Amino acid sequence: MINIFYRKNGQIEYEQTTDMFAKLAIEDVLWIDLLAPDGDEKHSTEEFLGTEIQSRAQAEEIESSSRYSENEKAIFANTNFLLPGNDEYEMEAVSFTIVGGTLTTMRSVPLRSITELQRRMVARPKNYPTGFDVMAAILDQRVDLDADIIELMSKEITQYSKRINQKEDINEDFLLDINQQQENAMVVRENIVDKQRLITSLIKSDKVPDALVKKFNVTLQDVVSLINHANFSFERLEYLQNTVLGLINLDQNEIMKVFTLVSVLLMPATLVASFYGMNVKLPLEGLDLAWLLIIGMMVLTIAAIFFLFKHKKFL
Repeated sequence: MINIFYRKNGQIEYEQTTDMFAKLAIEDVLWIDLLAPDGDEKHSTEEFLGTEIQSRAQAEEIESSSRYSENEKAIFANTNFLLPGNDEYEMEAVSFTIVGGTLTTMRSVPLRSITELQRRMVARPKNYPTGFDVMAAILDQRVDLDADIIELMSKEITQYSKRINQKEDINEDFLLDINQQQENAMVVRENIVDKQRLITSLIKSDKVPDALVKKFNVTLQDVVSLINHANFSFERLEYLQNTVLGLINLDQNEIMKVFTLVSVLLMPATLVASFYGMNVKLPLEGLDLAWLLIIGMMVLTIAAIFFLFKHKKFL
């Protein structure tokens, strides 16, 4: 699918066919958005721009040279957009290509930040004079959404903390939930750091208009604050994980303490029972109430051990 946004009579209009390339000059085109394009759409766009568009494999590379590069004619940039799921987060690679003042984006799935921007761009065309302005708006919108994700994550961490304080469902499943949140926090931080690298490279570029450098600097400051917040969230999760492990260890120690106490209390009684179970002549043998005296001795030893532990504050 292709969306071509172009200027016409002071307004921004769009078409969804490559046939428009024959009717437009590159100076008139503001933004070409490629959503899971087929071979013809990608090839037609490359012919119109006069340069190649990076493939999906190139967009997913992690090396700095693949994440951002530029030549005399164009800027090539790649970054990841976060896709929240029910339990875990995924990252979708988005490729940016800027030739002159025309922006081209290529992605595989619909993205909320881009869809909302397309509506605003048609409604307020004066705010987007060049493709650089469109790209700045996309990144700014994406950073805002990342901030919302971190805020939501912070609320979930707070709920975990309340559950721990109330000792509610502190078990292995709860520990696995915290571990999954740690994985999500690392994915969010990785995604934000990727934005930091991209924006920093754009600020250093001579092709970016001076008027947008200030805006990119403001966005970069927001990104830095989000990185700090993501680090803090990860540290909170690590603290909660250690707390849960400590509580689980305490519960296990209490169980072992009970078993140990029962074993120690029954040890003297077991000794008495074993002693009178021997096949030899023993005191009290032959008495009708010998069994009752033996039981009394066993109870007395159990009580003596119990009060000794109580006095020593072992209980």
